[in-house]
Amino acid sequence: MSDETPVCSAKSCRSDAVWVLAWNNPKLHTPERRKTWLACEEHREHLSQFLGVRGFLKDVVLLTEWESPEESEGSTGGSAPGGSRQG
Repeated sequence: MSDETPVCSAKSCRSDAVWVLAWNNPKLHTPERRKTWLACEEHREHLSQFLGVRGFLKDVVLLTEWESPEESEGSTGGSAPGGSRQG
């Protein structure tokens, strides 16, 4: 595990992540699969809306409370629009 502080997935944002946005694309993923983007306070709403209008957003959880069901399987994240890959 890395000692680096997780950063926001929004394009060009280097702020510390506070939120985990759990999502999946039902055309590509099984219903229980969750991919994650990380968000700072400033970008949480924007990234949530981006995923929400596509029907991808499943949950928004504080990073300190997040426990990925795929952690033991080597979870992979996705890329926010123009942002960094998280996982």
